[in-house]
Amino acid sequence: MIWRTLCVAAILWLLGFALFMLALPKPLDDVMTDAIVVPTGGAGRIDRGLVLLKAKAAKRMLITGVAPEVRPVELAVAYKSSLKLFECCIDLGHEAVDTRSNAEETARWVREHQYKSVRLVTSDWHVARAQLELVYALGDDVTVVGDGVPSNPRFALLIAEYNKLLLRRVALWLGVLGIGIGQ
Repeated sequence: MIWRTLCVAAILWLLGFALFMLALPKPLDDVMTDAIVVPTGGAGRIDRGLVLLKAKAAKRMLITGVAPEVRPVELAVAYKSSLKLFECCIDLGHEAVDTRSNAEETARWVREHQYKSVRLVTSDWHVARAQLELVYALGDDVTVVGDGVPSNPRFALLIAEYNKLLLRRVALWLGVLGIGIGQ
């Protein structure tokens, strides 16, 4: 009986992982939102956010999880963008240190600006969990769309991310809100 249960659990995990892999989000085109949020931590994320902001796909952008010592001028130089764009339309969030705190920092920012729709720009493998956290932090009042930045993650990273997603879903389902599941 135990072996059957373990086999069924393993098969369900494998099927879920396959669906997770098949559903990795792509970049979204022709989608307008009030705001863009970009958690730091992955190649191409900020670049993608800047392209979208310059294309007027949103009014404003938050880069969440920025180191406290980083200033807008430094990012403008690093990303070959104008300082004017950073001054007018980009906010830096310095409080977040992981996916959950990115969502909490973003939720405060979204409420402050009274936005009703947000485009979440993050690595394709990270969208599902980051979106889960952000939707939980924002509630039903704000629409969150995931915009996946294509990447080439290691297989071990994909397994770890899928496990984190499962654990966080279970924690939220059980009401165990204080459990952190990492970056």
